Amino acid sequence: MENTEETKSESTDDFFLELSNNPIRFESLSCVTNVFFDDSKQQVFAVRSGGATGVYGPNENFFFKMEDKGQVISIKFSPDMSVLAIQRTHTSVEFVNYSPTSGLDAIEYSQACKSKNATIQGFVWTHSNEILIVTDHGVELFSVNPSKRSVKALKSLSLGVNWYVYCPQSSMILLSSGTIGNQMQALHITPGNLHKITKFEMEAGPVKPGKYAVSERDVALTVLYGIPCIIVLRHHYEAKSLSAYVCIYTVHKMLTIKKSHILKLDMRGRFAINVVDNLIIVHHQASKTSMIFDIMLGGASDGTVMHHTSVAVPKPIKPFNLKVQGATLSEQVIQPCPLYSENWVVFQPNIIIDIKLGCLWYIELRLEALVKLLTDKVQLIEFLLQRKNAKPILLQVLQTSVSDLPASLIDMPAIFDKINAVYRGHLENEIQSQMGTPLVNALKSGTENSDNLSYKLLLEQSDIYTHILSRFSLDSVEPKMVIWVLLEYIRSLVEHGIPVQHFIYELVITTLVQRKAYYQLHQLLQYHVVADSKPLACLLLSLENLYPAAHQLALDMLKRLGNAHEEIIEVLLSKGHILPALRYVRSVGLMNQVSARKFLEAAKAMNDSTIFHSVYKFFEQRNVRLHNTTAFTRSEHCQSYVQHFESLFRGIDNSGNVSINSSISTNPIQD
Repeated sequence: MENTEETKSESTDDFFLELSNNPIRFESLSCVTNVFFDDSKQQVFAVRSGGATGVYGPNENFFFKMEDKGQVISIKFSPDMSVLAIQRTHTSVEFVNYSPTSGLDAIEYSQACKSKNATIQGFVWTHSNEILIVTDHGVELFSVNPSKRSVKALKSLSLGVNWYVYCPQSSMILLSSGTIGNQMQALHITPGNLHKITKFEMEAGPVKPGKYAVSERDVALTVLYGIPCIIVLRHHYEAKSLSAYVCIYTVHKMLTIKKSHILKLDMRGRFAINVVDNLIIVHHQASKTSMIFDIMLGGASDGTVMHHTSVAVPKPIKPFNLKVQGATLSEQVIQPCPLYSENWVVFQPNIIIDIKLGCLWYIELRLEALVKLLTDKVQLIEFLLQRKNAKPILLQVLQTSVSDLPASLIDMPAIFDKINAVYRGHLENEIQSQMGTPLVNALKSGTENSDNLSYKLLLEQSDIYTHILSRFSLDSVEPKMVIWVLLEYIRSLVEHGIPVQHFIYELVITTLVQRKAYYQLHQLLQYHVVADSKPLACLLLSLENLYPAAHQLALDMLKRLGNAHEEIIEVLLSKGHILPALRYVRSVGLMNQVSARKFLEAAKAMNDSTIFHSVYKFFEQRNVRLHNTTAFTRSEHCQSYVQHFESLFRGIDNSGNVSINSSISTNPIQD
């Protein structure tokens, strides 16, 4: 750790949140330096008096010098970094072209807001070189042409605006309007256009003089599980005994907005909100703890809104140590960072900036610690299924649950159903993409919504087999528990309409044989709990020495498949059942297709002249029927068997064949 600029606390802990290991360092706020943040490009601008500017971002840091034309109110680069927009007054925005090689252009051009007497509240770059200027009179969309150094008006909307919040992920802006500031107008911004989303009102309690019913700092726009959402922190000013809560408004298809979730905080005071991996993180400054919410875990419904509690008990962010300048230029000291500081500014989705220390962190999840805090195993599995990069941890939790049998017995059916509901959804999506046509949803009610499947982890049968089922130790887990888990997994697959892979069935069969549960094996096969397949039939054949009846079970399985004629013939021949093999050939109408040489070779190996005679005469009759001669064709390579027949039966009357060959025409399969 000595070579890194920053170091995290080394102690083992149960903190479920931490700050990113290497924060973006920038020149901190001071009397000579102003600090700005562009949440669209996640860049920090440190602007010194005189125009010297440093830009600090996730990819690179760079510096340039602007002409000093007065105090900067806001500063942001266009999406392609070709134009720098600077707001120095409340009536216009200046533009200057930028190149990484030559820096800033010497010529500036500007755009004043179109509405007379309007005051610019801010601006956001939207698509390509389009910029949206927000004033207290509405919004104005412009196209910036850097090559011509010109700005063209595209669209505008007149509306009294108190404040605004923009979400670059969804290209949606929320405008507060109305006298008390509880009327909300959302706009969806597409290239060259503004689209109104249904206007709505937020609840308004008692409003303090000079304050709005809803404050800009209490509102965050984000995207949860692919759906745009408005997160609003609400305070109970009128009743000191009541706690704050969070309202979530869901934007449906960029057309309507409805309140859909409420997060219970059970605390009062100052809060800040982040979103990490589709989880809502609520930081509480007074207690120096954070809460974590997942709207996909369900909750208590009042008929229209879902009420949620924190997934885990509130915990502080993991302590963080930072290397800072010591008493001399060459000296560096490590000091703990003050967490939940008054100097913290929180941005969406997962950014925390300390303007005094000059640090930008990304807040991160520590799933390993969070696993220890979630006691409900079924809820834990559902939670992990929705986390990015959580597959190794999810498999580890499953391994622990299985090894904890029989204590975890009651949870296993629900756990398998959670996993296979997602599995089924992924299979349906795959079929839809291959067919290019809608597929009728065969899922039972309450299973996965395809809109959110891309945010769920897929555990296929190969994953469960490799990491869970095949690792059973009959010494550590009671054998009947092993069988129960295997059959429970198969039950869940079947109920979700998922074809069971043969290796799962193979594991069931070999496990039953290992514990000598032959009667149970026979029942599973007899009642088709284990589906028929050629690989399973071959496995049964290999188990004949341990369980003699497995041979007949395998033959019956192959017969039921209806497409395993060659395999059945091979099995019968390998066991020396030559005549039953011929009877089977006749019963399935393959007399003209089978190889005479294969049968003659097997008959010769029996060293039984009677059997060889019957087989030979059987194929002679076939030759007559096919070629009008008893002779074998050269392509059948049967000359050696013709010679063997002649050596055995030279001078014997052919009429002796009748009684022997007649035995071939009876029952199809007999051992």
